[in-house]
Amino acid sequence: MRKIERDQNRFKQIVRGKIKSDLRKYITHGEMIGKTGGELVSIPLPQIQIPEFRYGQKNSGGVGQGPGDVGTPIARSGEGDEPGMAGDAPGQHLLEVELTLDELAAILGEGLALPRIQPKGRANIIEEKDKYTGIRQTGPESLRHFKRTYKKALKRQIASNTYNRSDPMVIPVREDKLYRSWNPIALPHSNAVLIYLMDVSGSMTDDQKEIVRIEAFWIDTWLRSQYDGVTTRYIVHDAVAREVDQHTFYHTRESGGTRISSAYNLANKMIDADHPPIDWNVYVLHFSDGDNWGEDNRQCISLLRDQILPKSNLFGYGQVESPYGSGEFYRELEEAFEDVPNVALSEIRNKDGIYDSIKEFLGKGR
Repeated sequence: MRKIERDQNRFKQIVRGKIKSDLRKYITHGEMIGKTGGELVSIPLPQIQIPEFRYGQKNSGGVGQGPGDVGTPIARSGEGDEPGMAGDAPGQHLLEVELTLDELAAILGEGLALPRIQPKGRANIIEEKDKYTGIRQTGPESLRHFKRTYKKALKRQIASNTYNRSDPMVIPVREDKLYRSWNPIALPHSNAVLIYLMDVSGSMTDDQKEIVRIEAFWIDTWLRSQYDGVTTRYIVHDAVAREVDQHTFYHTRESGGTRISSAYNLANKMIDADHPPIDWNVYVLHFSDGDNWGEDNRQCISLLRDQILPKSNLFGYGQVESPYGSGEFYRELEEAFEDVPNVALSEIRNKDGIYDSIKEFLGKGR
């Protein structure tokens, strides 16, 4: 490995360590999520700089440029006789580091000590992929196997007594050339469906929805690193539930009462119709302020116990603290499912609680 590559790898490790040490801070910043572009996320890191060459401005003054006498001070553009005073405070040095979502997921897993997920059910897609595992005597020159071709030519020349040790030149002929060949292999794909449910009743404010948005991004990032494919679906509910797209899920503003069972019924129908658990790893994550129509709690618990939990890898309920919500629903779930392994409950009091909530949801490795 060349020295510059070692230095580059060393710098990557420094950046990775810096992000991991400040992971709680980055998790709570929604601004970082807004910088997501394609498969890259841009993160500003203070106090880390890459050494680089910096060139001066062209024709900005210097030796041999412009009028002047011996002893005239040389000033940069903007200095000299122009008005203004020098500052005495240090500048803020920020380095924008781009990470792939896979790298971000790895840092998240290390920082939160998340166990790797063991997919359940059989694969729902068998995909054939070409892998270069064989050797053939014909093929394009771009696939010629140099090492094997060289060895075969060398053996031929030694056997025919044409190899000259004083002039060790090996020239392959047509019969010596060997080429890489591919064989199709079947790769099972373990797919997952992630169903987000969010309470959009009048008691859920924009601050609570921002918390849901940030946490959903990190959960998405982790699950996509664990599965070949992740399908994400969104349900919003007040007294009734409906499926929406991602933009509507995060930006809708509604009011009215709350009937959580409407969302659970719709999620259950989705699973039965499109994501049978024999083929899919099912994740259902519900976010609410815990305010529910009193008579509806019993029906919600029945739907979870009899329908959703038997079909799901994980059901997670995140209760976002709201000045208007009662929080009673969390206590109902805690009492009913205290020892159920595929249920994760989390109380999220503010943005600082997102870090611990992700750990509670994903720390079971299901």
